[in-house]
Amino acid sequence: MITPDRQIRQRSSAWARLEALLDQAHQSIVQLPAEELRELGELYRQVCTDLAIARRDFPDHPQTAYLNQLVARAHGTIYRYSVNEPNRILTFFRITLPRTFRATWPMTLTAALVFLLPAIIAFIAAFRDPTLGEAFVPGIDGIVSQIQNGEEWWLRINEGPAAASAEIMTNNINVAIRAFAGGITFGIYTLYILLTNGLLLGTVAGIAQRFAFADNLWSFVIGHLTLELSAIFIAGGAGLQLAWAILRPGTLSRRNALMIAGRRAIILVIGCAVILVAAGLIEAFISPTDLPFLLKLIVSLGSGGLLYTYLFLSGHEVRDGSPPSAPDQPN
Repeated sequence: MITPDRQIRQRSSAWARLEALLDQAHQSIVQLPAEELRELGELYRQVCTDLAIARRDFPDHPQTAYLNQLVARAHGTIYRYSVNEPNRILTFFRITLPRTFRATWPMTLTAALVFLLPAIIAFIAAFRDPTLGEAFVPGIDGIVSQIQNGEEWWLRINEGPAAASAEIMTNNINVAIRAFAGGITFGIYTLYILLTNGLLLGTVAGIAQRFAFADNLWSFVIGHLTLELSAIFIAGGAGLQLAWAILRPGTLSRRNALMIAGRRAIILVIGCAVILVAAGLIEAFISPTDLPFLLKLIVSLGSGGLLYTYLFLSGHEVRDGSPPSAPDQPN
């Protein structure tokens, strides 16, 4: 059985040469001279073989992901053809997004834990002593006063749900992008975003529970909570993936590791934007209404169930003639 180090010693020069030819042919393959065209074809077949060996002997290794990306890029250059935009969009959501999610789910789980554990701690502490709210979330005194007075500050959404929906989506997408982009700071800013938002949710929920305001709060929050938190966790996982590629590139160069992680992260962030649009619509048009709590809970669990069924079960099929996609195993 071949090892990653042995393969990279024997084959790295061929991979580098293939990348160089692909750079030359980035606009059109017809730019290459006949000799380089033949070389490109030979290298492509050789790297396909390298990928098959890597998938057999070390499928979870970052080197396999790199070869997968290289083969997919070469395939796209050699067999480039016109496709209409709807088919490309369909392929993205039917195959690319769910496969990428499954390939990176450990980072999403890590992001969820970084958010949820502080939220639980803040909830318990704020319930026992509401004065600790300011320690967890500076500037929260105004919200504490509103909760104590029984004020439902979200009722303004009923005044203009369409405008509120746009505002909510923009704010949530902004949080997701910040969590993703924070990966460039070695993950420090990503962890900060997850931690502070977790503390905010836990503190508000704990204080609401202490002052018998929890029914009002959860009646508003529950409808969109599953989708909103899922998007934040996925975006946070994308940011942590960037950080991991910088800190632990493995046998790949840091540039190649970051390139692979960046492509995956961008795919995930696009998916997050769609999820947050759905969450924003629920938050604006369903959450502030007088619908029964049970119905809102069904909306939350139903939307979450559909989301994770799609992410875990879609995109397993392989279509003939399609280039290899990112492996489902995490790196």
